[in-house]
Amino acid sequence: MASDAQHVPVWVRAALFIAIVPASVAGWIPWYTAGSPPLAPRDSVLLSGLALVLIVAGWAVLLICAREFARAGRGTPAPYDPPRALVTTGLYRVTRNPMYVGVVTAIFGQALWFHSRDVTIYAVVMAFVFHIAIVIYEEPRLTRIFGNEYGQYRQKVPRWLGKRR
Repeated sequence: MASDAQHVPVWVRAALFIAIVPASVAGWIPWYTAGSPPLAPRDSVLLSGLALVLIVAGWAVLLICAREFARAGRGTPAPYDPPRALVTTGLYRVTRNPMYVGVVTAIFGQALWFHSRDVTIYAVVMAFVFHIAIVIYEEPRLTRIFGNEYGQYRQKVPRWLGKRR
């Protein structure tokens, strides 16, 4: 099965993962958490516009980074099909975890769009879960796989958003 997956183009594997996991985490789960409201805007143009900007920006970041994983890393965002090379280009020059930033941004946008305290809480919980997963699983794994290359990258680029070191 694993060898069969290698015959499927990397962009198809990435698209399938995104259509299932991020689309759930930053798509239907926030909508469901908000009580499955109508998707039409319910507020002022300004607030709806801000919400839409956050949603679109979050998804754009996720998709740009998935493309970078496929192009530069020859892999996908899926843990079972990760990049074969350390990706430090594109938005990865600004933060080591731009996909997570994008997903949380999109969820906060939905919290605004749906006027939902529950979706806001969900966004905060997801940000915390992502942080713990990165600290406990991803960073040690990347250190084992990429060694000194990842160590140097960690010294230069912040885990989240902030000043470059």
